[in-house]
Amino acid sequence: MYPNGSVLTLVLTLHSLELTETSIYPAFIFGLITYLFILLCNLTIIITICLNRNLHKPMYILLLNLPLNDAMGATSLFPQLLHSIWSQDRSISYPACLLQGFFVHLNGGASYLILTAMAYDRYIAICCPLRYGAIMTNNNLVKIITGMWLFNVIIIIVVFSLLIPYRICQTHMTDLVCYKTALMKLLCDGIEVNNIFGLSCIIFYHGLSLSVVAFTYIHILITCVTNKQTDAKIKALQTCGTHLVVFLLLEFITLFPLLSHRSEIIPAFLRRVFSISNFIFPPLVNPLVYGFKTKEIRQKMFTCFKNKISSF
Repeated sequence: MYPNGSVLTLVLTLHSLELTETSIYPAFIFGLITYLFILLCNLTIIITICLNRNLHKPMYILLLNLPLNDAMGATSLFPQLLHSIWSQDRSISYPACLLQGFFVHLNGGASYLILTAMAYDRYIAICCPLRYGAIMTNNNLVKIITGMWLFNVIIIIVVFSLLIPYRICQTHMTDLVCYKTALMKLLCDGIEVNNIFGLSCIIFYHGLSLSVVAFTYIHILITCVTNKQTDAKIKALQTCGTHLVVFLLLEFITLFPLLSHRSEIIPAFLRRVFSISNFIFPPLVNPLVYGFKTKEIRQKMFTCFKNKISSF
């Protein structure tokens, strides 16, 4: 048993990566390339939106939060993971683990809130086009972005604050990442309180997102069916299709590991694989989907690329 006063010096052990000596260097190189490619893809989207005034519209400003969040999520995992692969040392201090867990959950919560705000924006643009300019003003846009980030930060702070009052009985983690559920299993008591609040947060985030997305897409579909303008209908469906692909991918990748921690039926190996997939697939898929499927961003990216080539 470890008293509260010693948690600052407490060292935890994350679950072993189970790498053989011959696979250490290939795994490190693969992980490093993956991380750099994620940063490159997301920074490309960020720079493209920031440098082109034509993209300074509510839809793209909301979208800008997604690559920022994806880059933050990947950075919360890969540096520590790459260090572990290189040194074969899975130890991490308790404060560092709490910090990683904070940003891991901040990334997950923000992903849902950003996609929810983007769904609302598309709903107003397609279903209430004449009121779009009056509703999605710069002032309201700042309120939406500030509100969702502030709300998310407060919730995640509360989630991890519930761990602090309780004593720690063990130091071996059952996961590859410092998830709240993995940290919760280290406690001597207080597991029920943390579990109930954690499940409440999961239900809230997923329930809010699913409700808003379902509501907006039903109305968007109705509007597209009744709209006689074929070009406008196709453009609306393409935009919403891109958003829906990203949302469904997020739902599948995040919901499975969160619920699997609370079930003994799911194999531990499968649970650990899915626990890190959330930091690989969305940050890779999101910029590719939005970069190549969104016409305006794709055109600006190609224009910037041609200008760079011609300048040499």
